[in-house]
Order: sequence, then C-alpha cells, then structure tokens
Amino acid sequence: MDIFVQQIINGLVLGSMYALVALGYTMVYGIISLINFAHGEVLMVGAMVSWTVVTALADSGLPGWALLLISLVAAIIACSALNFAIEKIAYRPLRNAPRLAPLITAMGMSLLLQTLAMIIWKPNPKPYPPLLPTDVMFLWAEGPVITVTQILILATTVIVLASLLWLVNKTKLGRAMRATAENPKVAGLMGVKPDFIISMTFVIGATLAAIAGIMWALNYGTIQHSMGFLPGLKAFTAAVFGGIGNLTGAMVGGVLLGLIEAIGAGYLGDLTGGV
Repeated sequence: MDIFVQQIINGLVLGSMYALVALGYTMVYGIISLINFAHGEVLMVGAMVSWTVVTALADSGLPGWALLLISLVAAIIACSALNFAIEKIAYRPLRNAPRLAPLITAMGMSLLLQTLAMIIWKPNPKPYPPLLPTDVMFLWAEGPVITVTQILILATTVIVLASLLWLVNKTKLGRAMRATAENPKVAGLMGVKPDFIISMTFVIGATLAAIAGIMWALNYGTIQHSMGFLPGLKAFTAAVFGGIGNLTGAMVGGVLLGLIEAIGAGYLGDLTGGV
C-alpha cells in the first residue's frame, strides 16, 4: 500500500509538469491548428535561464525562495520573448501555407533551439542547486514521503491551471481567444486583432513552459540542452490523449500520463517478471 501511494504522489507531480506543457500545445493548436514542436525547447530555455540567474546570484546571500522567484521571473520573460519571436518570424509567414510547411518549420525550430542552447550553455549536464529544503515528510509513520519541492509543484500547478481556466472563460482576452479559434476573419470584423491574440497565446504557452521547466529542474536536480525533447513529446501525447484543443482534456491527459508512467514504473517489472 505504501508503495502504491508513493507512486501516486510521484505520478501526480510528474503529471502536473506534463499538464502545464500540454496546455501550451493545446492552446496554440486550438487557435491556429499548429503543433508547435519547439514547445519542449522553450521549457529547456526556461530551465537554462533560471539556472544562469541562480548561478549568477549564488553569492548574493539571498534565500533560496528569493532566488527561485527572481529566476522564475527571468525565465518567464525570456521564454515569452522567445515564443513571441518564433511565432512572428517562423510561423506567421506560413499561416496560410500547406499544413506540412509549418510542421517542418516547427521541427526545424526545435533542432535550432537545441543547437543554440548547446552552444550557449555547453552540452554537459548541469546540476541545478537545491533552492528549497530537501527534508522529506512522511505522510504516516514509515510510510510514503513527500518533499517541499513536490508540494510546491502540486500547489503551483493547481493555481496556474485554475488561473488559466479563469482567464480563458471569464476575461475579455479569453473571449477574444475563443472567438479567434472559432473564426479569425469574423473575429477581426468584430474588433478582435487575431495577430495580437495569437501572439498572446504563444506568450501564455511560453509562461507555462517556463514554470514547468523550473519545476523539472527543481524536481530532478539536473538540466541540459536536450532536456526538453522527451517532456515535450510526452506532453504532446497527453494533449492528444485529452483531445488536443481542449484545455480541461490536456490537464486530465497530462495527469493521467504521469500516473500511468509512475505506477507502471513501480509495478510493471514485477508483473512482467522483469521484462
């Protein structure tokens, strides 16, 4: 029972990170029907920028939580600017092109960002400093454990996802996003600026990716230039699993994928005799 509960906790933490990235995929697809395969690399850039800021301020005497907040703001700004530029330079000129052209462009952008990150930050893995207390807390005596970092990841994910749903369903920007997704030309006639809305969608997706990248770095303690590929691929799978273009589905798909992966890792070996 203890192992099962522990794997549930691990799965929820992992699924939370997948859900944040999957939301970026599904928001962009819902607006312009584009699979942004560079989205995983935006996560990587967020983690790298955060690591750079934390390393630069390591001797400043600031507490870990302050370093985390400062690096989070820097990562969000960098990722938002990056995704805004990607949409404007790489995707916007191909908006009316055949579907294959933006898809290939997205794959090329992913490889380009990986290569640039390898040049800027070097290819070797980098340890991400533990900014939060590393003590574990037992849910009950000698039972499953949870860390402060995992609690922060779960709480942040709930707050971010609730805020996103409020933004999309209750605000003027959210209504404009839904109108643009329904019909950009008609939305333009009603006073909505589709180009601006699409850019804002990319910026919001980049913000989610930056948060997920820092969560990933905090949870696993290491980063490198290729770290975004696998989470990005799994988050895309989660978005498709939940019905790509559906925000709630992307959240559920991410959490379910994390749970399946964690429970599978805990029990599949025993069930298959080690296969």
